[in-house]
Amino acid sequence: MPSILDPVQRAEFERDGFVLVPSLFNADEIALLSAAIETDPQLKASLYDRHDASGKSTRMATWNHPGDSVYGLAARSRRVVDTMEELLGGEVYHYHSKLTAKEPREGGAWEWHQDYGYWYHNGCVYPFMASVMVALDKTNRDNGCLQLIRGSHHAGRVEHGILPGEQVGADPRRVEEMLKQLELVYAEMAPGDGLFFHANVMHRSDQNRSPNRRWTVLFCYNAARNNPYIEHHHPQYTPLHKVDDDAILQAGMRHAPESDDYFRKNFANPPELKKRL
Repeated sequence: MPSILDPVQRAEFERDGFVLVPSLFNADEIALLSAAIETDPQLKASLYDRHDASGKSTRMATWNHPGDSVYGLAARSRRVVDTMEELLGGEVYHYHSKLTAKEPREGGAWEWHQDYGYWYHNGCVYPFMASVMVALDKTNRDNGCLQLIRGSHHAGRVEHGILPGEQVGADPRRVEEMLKQLELVYAEMAPGDGLFFHANVMHRSDQNRSPNRRWTVLFCYNAARNNPYIEHHHPQYTPLHKVDDDAILQAGMRHAPESDDYFRKNFANPPELKKRL
């Protein structure tokens, strides 16, 4: 199956570092995704908090291998994987997935960062990496939608370290200069929309100050030719078995397999990222 992006959207990704695809997953698929994530007992048990500088937290769960759960099938769907392979120029594998859950009036902010600012230290030599964020709820400025700096991926990797609070973020001076020169974009999304974005795009999000939750799930990919040269908390190259786009609806409600190591349990940042900026 070819990429779902048309030439205009492909050029947009190259220019801006991201592209929004409305209705990447339909309403029935999103209902299954949301219900599975909300009711999976193993996922609930694996939730952890990431606090911002004011003490507000985003609840998260992380898993490395997609498997046959509803959210695993979504990450393996051809519409996603074939598009990622076009964007990254060849075979990709599933690097990890994560839930980011901002609860009403409680969800915390995320500081400016690049994903490759972290993943560089995992032994990935090149930034041949990207993610797709899928909105499970309506996401807007009120409940802390993703913000991106358009075209910031062209600046390359920026130094990252510990910021006030416990988060690891990008060098604030560099971010300040980017914001002087480049456009800030609010990625407001409807449930089912997908935002494909490059690993070097600078992004952040505000606290959820609204009465509505903001849950998103992110599927992250690495190029097969960019296999990490060290073992780390995310996997080295593992062949990804694609599934047809009807697999989610065919499978129906399906949780992750019962396993002690399906969801990530160690949430510490690597030593290289523990310096303060």
